Order: sequence, then structure tokens, then C-alpha cells
Amino acid sequence: MQKGVKFRIYPNTEQKNLIQQTLGCCRFIYNRGLAMRNEAFENGNKIGYSQTSAMLTALKKSEDFAFLKVVDSVALQQSLRDLDRGFVNFFQKRAAHPVFKSKHSSHQSYRTVNQGDNIRIVGKYIKIPKLGYVKIRQSMEIGKINNVTIERTPTGKYFAVLNVEFDPQPRPNQGGCIGIDVGIKEFYTDSNGNVVSNPKYLEKSMRKLIREQRRLSRKQKDSKNRSKQRVRVALIHEKITNQRNDFLQKQSTMLIRENQTICIEDLNVKGMIRNHKLAQHIGSVAWSKFFEMLAYKSGWYGNDIIKVPTMYPSSQMCSRCGYKNPLVKNLAVRTWECPVCHTVRGRDVNAGINILNKGLQMQSA
Repeated sequence: MQKGVKFRIYPNTEQKNLIQQTLGCCRFIYNRGLAMRNEAFENGNKIGYSQTSAMLTALKKSEDFAFLKVVDSVALQQSLRDLDRGFVNFFQKRAAHPVFKSKHSSHQSYRTVNQGDNIRIVGKYIKIPKLGYVKIRQSMEIGKINNVTIERTPTGKYFAVLNVEFDPQPRPNQGGCIGIDVGIKEFYTDSNGNVVSNPKYLEKSMRKLIREQRRLSRKQKDSKNRSKQRVRVALIHEKITNQRNDFLQKQSTMLIRENQTICIEDLNVKGMIRNHKLAQHIGSVAWSKFFEMLAYKSGWYGNDIIKVPTMYPSSQMCSRCGYKNPLVKNLAVRTWECPVCHTVRGRDVNAGINILNKGLQMQSA
């Protein structure tokens, strides 16, 4: 099994310049390959990785493109492989059509493959092709390195994302079963009655973010002050992302350690974000990221994740007798009494219990 591990690296000035040059060359080759494939498609032809790879070989032989020989050749090939994978996903309807990359994009990265142990950690340094030994802050031991992605963030920080071999051992848990009802005001309510509040990191930083973005809009275009202000805005976004990821990691790990079976709703988050009134709140609460973490951690440690259908009326149905109360469709009703068995429960706890019961029913079917 493989997993990604992210460490911060500290390249010197020469290494930073080479990283920047490699990013530019990979972007140039990717866009050139995309243009080549688009043109071929318009002419009724179909080409793939082998043709774009031959294009790269021809370019490197030309004196006009001698700069391509300075950077890591494997990284250039990987950019074409990424392009080919993008087209495969597009034709299989798993992703949109590949688009041209911009040097102004906030996410800048390139990937290179470990060949003959040319990527390895030695003490406080990591050896990377062409870059040599780069200082690294390693926070955990890792297995064999398959490839590395070098990232440059909008705040000017550098990271190495290592794809490593990973042999997970089944982690003993407390053997519980739990149903999770996610929300916006409360991050989730479980079938045991526990409520985890939404930390609302974006909302708490919104006033400062708006102020800094307003200052950015007033800076002269292409000026040094504008570049400095852009970094200040990026730092706020980075802090929000780090806080959110830390919260999600801790919550997902806690659930995995305490429960063998976790039942969740199979929500269409992309469809829900189309509601412009709720889009910002849904994006801020990061349900998709949370479910993704539960999925890969359950795969590592042998937990069961059961997805209950979206249309299952978990909030409207009494978790004790099964009576379906149509009046509870009104979201303003937070607590209700079942007219049949007279059980009184909060709608979110009731939904969590119903999600658990439905999930266990699906598991045993």
C-alpha cells in the first residue's frame, strides 16, 4: 500500500531558482502537449503519450530549447504522463477536459520518480534529482520512496510530498458502532448524542481577510507592495486551511480509534454547493475532506464505513418506532415528539440514530 507524506523543505537561493525553472519548464511542456493533442483532435486524429513524448525529445535536440536540458528530465516526462492521465479521466467521464496551466496559478508543483535511489533522506537533508541535498523537516519515519512532488505555496514556502510504501497494521479500536449526521451549525451529531461544534475558521477570519483583500485591490498592479500584500492574503488562507485540516484529522482519527463501524450519509456535496446561499458555509465545513479522511483511514486500519442513501429520511423518521413525521421537513423544528410513541429527541441525534440503524441493516443484508 502507498500513502503520501508531506514535509517542509528549505532550499537555498540556487535551489529555489532551479525549482522555479523546473516548474516553468514542466508547465511549458504540459501546455505544448495539450495544444498538440487538441489540434490533433480537431483534425480528426487521436494521439497519446508516445507522440507527445517524441515531441519533447525533438525539442530537447533543438538549440532554441536548450533550457529544457537544465532541469530534471524525469519531471518533464511526468508532466506529459499527468496530461495523458487527465485525458483518460476525461474520456471515462471522471473529470473535466484538461486545461492549460498558468504561471499565475496558486498551486505550483512538479513530480519526479525515484530511480536507483536518487531520492532519499540522509540525516536532515533529502536528495532530489538536479537539486541535490535540500534541508528537510522530517516529522516521522517513512518507508521506501516511490516519487516526490515538489510544491511551492503562494506564501513562498516549499514542501516535498513523498509517495512512500506503507504497511498498515490493523489498529485495535473500542469496537463501537456509530451514526454520523453532519451539519453546518454543528459539525456533526452522532447517534450517542455527542455534538461536535463547527469551529468556523473561515468565518472567524473573514473580517481580517476582507480587510487585507481590500488593501490588495488598492495596490498598484505589478508593484512590489502588491506582491507583499498578496502574500499577506495568502497567509490568512493558509492559516485557515491548516486549522481546518488539523481539526478534521483529529476528529476522523478519534472516530476510527473508537469505532469499528461508522455510518454516514452519502451526500452529493458538489450538488449542494450549487446552492449559492449555502456554498460558502458548506465549503468552509469541508464535509468531503472529512469523508475522504474517514475512507482512507478505514482502509488502513480495517474499519467499516457504511454510506446510507441520501434520500433516506433520517431526520423525519422516529428512531424508536419508525413513524415518519412530514412536519419535521421544516428545518426550524430542532426537537420533536413522536405522536405515536411520544419519544422526544433532537432532530440531529434522531438522524444519527436512524443513520446508524440503516447502515447496520445495509451491512447485514
